[in-house]
Amino acid sequence: MTTFSFETAPKIICEQGGADRLGEIAASLGIGRLFLVTDAGLIKAGLLSGALASLQAAGIAATVFSDVLADPPELSVQAAVDAARGALADGVVGFGGGSSMDTAKLVALLACTAQALPAIYGIGLARGPRLPLIQVPTTAGTGSEVTPISILTTPSHEKKGVVSPLLYPDVALLDSRLTLGLPSAITAMTGVDAMVHAVEAFTTRLKKNPLSDALALKALQLLYANLPAAVTNGSDATVRENMLLGSLFAGMAFANAPVGAVHALAYPLGGHYGLPHGLSNSLVFVPVLQYNLPAARVLYAELGRAILPQLAGASDSDAAAAFVAAIAERVAAMPYAQNLRAAGVKESDLPMLARDAMNVQRLLVNNPRDVAYDDALALYQAAY
Repeated sequence: MTTFSFETAPKIICEQGGADRLGEIAASLGIGRLFLVTDAGLIKAGLLSGALASLQAAGIAATVFSDVLADPPELSVQAAVDAARGALADGVVGFGGGSSMDTAKLVALLACTAQALPAIYGIGLARGPRLPLIQVPTTAGTGSEVTPISILTTPSHEKKGVVSPLLYPDVALLDSRLTLGLPSAITAMTGVDAMVHAVEAFTTRLKKNPLSDALALKALQLLYANLPAAVTNGSDATVRENMLLGSLFAGMAFANAPVGAVHALAYPLGGHYGLPHGLSNSLVFVPVLQYNLPAARVLYAELGRAILPQLAGASDSDAAAAFVAAIAERVAAMPYAQNLRAAGVKESDLPMLARDAMNVQRLLVNNPRDVAYDDALALYQAAY
């Protein structure tokens, strides 16, 4: 018998135009004074107009906080918490990418409790209650709308996470219309990020389970098949919805079967260089796949057969090698920097990055192959 536990958001709505029903959904949670966390770019693009109109129609007072920063720093999150308290908010919406949704999670938690943010970094240290929370993703990548994790940047440029079931939202609302205008580079970065989530969830060492496996496989099939079209023809609503679903499934998977070395190596790149999270993951993705191949050959073969039907009769060794090659080819076709040098990383910083990566043991313990400092340095060198 397989023993495991699995958690996710209690309600998921996938509906084109669903954001225009945000008022109705918020009212169903008893929200009267809503605090909406987003970024200035989405307001400028007009993506909130339908949602805000629906809130007004439902008689819900909305305070919009649009000062979210990428890889949100502690001070940015604390500013949002203080603003929500000042607005006497009784509900929170995260509307945007991972940074907005991660900020919204902590606003919903900290706006009604006295916990200090630095005191709850880690697993299971947060305490409730929290305000009702709705998450509305506008990118297909982080899966943050269905994860119990919020990742922040500390004043010392470390990426740290708050991990707690309290951070699951009450409702995850997917509206593919919100992703139609995503630029190709952002579409590519977030799409590869979601593929990383699927692969690392499927190959995780400690909490791999049948539900996470099924979700990770389906996620990777959707993402691998639809990413090229999403990058080149971003106005295709069906492709965009498939990407959102792939990101959702990958998020549900890695929320229960945690990620490994790709993310551990990516975090220092974001913390020190401010690289977008999806790009950071992409830059080290293929080197880590190649490094893990001896320990994950059978699992990589399964993934290979899932995305390349022609591998059905291939040996595990051949299917695994073909999988790594296929992912490498997909990543190489993306319209952004393809190595650390091109992304502006200094070669002299690689030892420092490797030391910082070794501090992310929360994730490294999940990797299918052990990673020591020398291994981390070699992986950064391979990515350079």
